[in-house]
Amino acid sequence: QVQLVESGGGLVQAGGSLRLSCEASGRTFSSYAVGWFRQAPGKEREFVGFINKNTGGTYYAASVKGRFTLSRDKANNTVYLQMNSLKPEDTAFYYCAARPDYGSTGPDEYDSWGQGTQITVSA
Repeated sequence: QVQLVESGGGLVQAGGSLRLSCEASGRTFSSYAVGWFRQAPGKEREFVGFINKNTGGTYYAASVKGRFTLSRDKANNTVYLQMNSLKPEDTAFYYCAARPDYGSTGPDEYDSWGQGTQITVSA
């Protein structure tokens, strides 16, 4: 497993942007796929996107495709989630997760999780 720490959350107005970071320690992060999930109060955890190990290929949920972008900084063991054109419905607690395989949309497929960070988008 790897240890993950998210940062970059906060309050933003609709239409604004935020960048979340997911920094890893403990293992070679590039050999892990990293997924992002979010959970709003009273709702189930929802897949946002993943970035694959090695190739860096990405896949996004339809609700964020075209607005959110994942990237990986191998030198700093960090994955970034750039969020643009934010909407009030993006308000949630955001988590990054890692698995030593290709990415998956299922949260149960990941064995390392960060503590999460809150994103609040005001109308």
